[in-house]
Amino acid sequence: MPLSEVGILLESGFHEDRLAGLLILVARFRTASARRTRDDAARTRLHEYYLHALGRGLVNNWDLVDTSAEALIGEYLLDHPSDLLQRLAGAPTIWERRAAMIATFASTKAGDPGPVLSIASLLLRDREDLIQKAVGWMLRELGKRVSRDRLVAFLDENASAMGRTALSYATEHLDPAERARYRALPRIPAERMR
Repeated sequence: MPLSEVGILLESGFHEDRLAGLLILVARFRTASARRTRDDAARTRLHEYYLHALGRGLVNNWDLVDTSAEALIGEYLLDHPSDLLQRLAGAPTIWERRAAMIATFASTKAGDPGPVLSIASLLLRDREDLIQKAVGWMLRELGKRVSRDRLVAFLDENASAMGRTALSYATEHLDPAERARYRALPRIPAERMR
């Protein structure tokens, strides 16, 4: 399917059409990323096409971000380091900020804790519920997949400033006593950043 036809899906007023378009982009990106047939030009084209759609507000729901950002941003950045995640984390739209956080899952799966810790720090005081959930989820995955010690160190430094939702998600897999200790810490009032 040519990108022009994927664009018709992404422009649709129906959520399911936009989801189908994004799933096609992800499938094409992963095909272009296959080791034997790796096509860097196609990967770049798909990554840039996705960023354009994200910037235009066509990726405008949590499930649309969650099914696409890890591959089309995160996996791309594994080979193309840049400050893109930091720029997206500072964006005015919730969907770009969520995409920045969800994109870090690719680095976490690759064993690199840096991106998730960096972006979680930037979004720590963002009180949008869907950002809180993404921050907590990605921190939890860091603790499960890469380093429990890195998660605990981050929580020791930041738990008091974290929103309840992020803290709850991030500590889900910790033992009950440790989870209760973090949740009982005095809260540092945070001004709403967004």
